[in-house]
Amino acid sequence: MVKALVIGDPIEHSLSPVMHNEAFKQAGIQGSYEKKKVTSGDLPSFLQYLKESDYAGCNVTIPHKVAIIPFLDEIDPEAEKIGAVNTVVNNNGKLIGYNTDGKGFLLGLKEKISKPLREMNILLIGAGGAARSIAYALLQENPEKLFIANRSAERLDLLVKDLNKICVEPLSLKKAESELSSFDVLINTTNAGMYPNIDTEPILLTQLKNDAVVCDIVYNPLKTKWLQTAENKGAIIDNGVSMLVMQGAMAFEKWTGTFPDTNKMKEAVNDQLRR
Repeated sequence: MVKALVIGDPIEHSLSPVMHNEAFKQAGIQGSYEKKKVTSGDLPSFLQYLKESDYAGCNVTIPHKVAIIPFLDEIDPEAEKIGAVNTVVNNNGKLIGYNTDGKGFLLGLKEKISKPLREMNILLIGAGGAARSIAYALLQENPEKLFIANRSAERLDLLVKDLNKICVEPLSLKKAESELSSFDVLINTTNAGMYPNIDTEPILLTQLKNDAVVCDIVYNPLKTKWLQTAENKGAIIDNGVSMLVMQGAMAFEKWTGTFPDTNKMKEAVNDQLRR
């Protein structure tokens, strides 16, 4: 019996149990996955409990992705570079931290693009934890140029400095809007458009190329106003379900040794969201 869970605060909205329990079913593995509210104050005692338990590990969401790092026994080099952990493996009482967010996003993106990322100009909107994970993953693909736009210049400069690559260029949101026609891929990592603030958009898409790929890591609603606008302009769109499922599938593989049926996981998440 393989047991895992997701921890965060708040956690009620999490769809991870829906997709992981479907993954266990499809893989023919006897297992269970649950969600547990863990406050910042409870984090150290929860991790001690996890070490001593028979859980294979856990997923980590807001607000613990950075705070968890000092309590882990080991951290994967990539997660250390990113400075955030979203997956913990319990290896006989030794807790090892990984980050599957960026690679998970990349797996979903590659299903949507028709040419290699090294031939593309990419615009990443946001400079938080998700943007950081995705930027690191994108840079492994050596894109033509990675532009990053963010509301806070201070946070943006910090991320660009940490990435330390000549192909990375910071932009203001206004500048990004004015140069929109030069981007092949646009990625929103902010919570603009997320329920209940469904009328907000990260940037205006007035000058969008009609063959651009536009991605939003928000998945509630399934199609944000921003994605609807992009689709109406002829763009290929992708919502946050892809990243949610792919990062989860990579975590599932770390706990079980089996890469699950991601199409069935997606179906389970989409069904739940439609309800």
